[in-house]
Amino acid sequence: MKKIVAFGASSSKESINKKLANFAANQVDEASVYLLDLNSFEMPIYSVDKEKESGIHPLAVAFKEYIKDADGIVISFAEHNGAYSAAFKNIFDWISRIDQDVWMNKPMFLLATSPGARGGQTVLDIAVNKFKFMNKNTITSFSLPSFYQNFSEEEGIKEETLAKAFTEQLNTFAEAL
Repeated sequence: MKKIVAFGASSSKESINKKLANFAANQVDEASVYLLDLNSFEMPIYSVDKEKESGIHPLAVAFKEYIKDADGIVISFAEHNGAYSAAFKNIFDWISRIDQDVWMNKPMFLLATSPGARGGQTVLDIAVNKFKFMNKNTITSFSLPSFYQNFSEEEGIKEETLAKAFTEQLNTFAEAL
């Protein structure tokens, strides 16, 4: 059975991106899903000085272990002012100090959603463009616009064209596992 680590790149307790990441990961047949909450990995803001004083934060090491143990990674990005959330960026900064191979060359399904019509597309573009240089494995992506109109926890993605596009990306990710 394949192991997938999934998380919403947000610290919101009611994160719609965590809901989307959980949904996506659980659509992969014969996979076990480890849904992470970024709030469980809250650390001081990364700085070289903090690293010199105390070394790599233990929560960064723990987060990286989830990545190492997984066969694939699903991330759904919250867009904060057109970029990553501070919570995600801080974890990303810390784990990048452990090993330059941040994502351990694992297949990735990158997502984004928002209540608005662009569905977090700006942050998703940033992530895809950054990660494709950091990870030579399969990276698929999907943006879900207007989350509250197009998604329900019972039905999943409700709009047919969006559901089809999602399934195509999901299948490519699943095949790479």
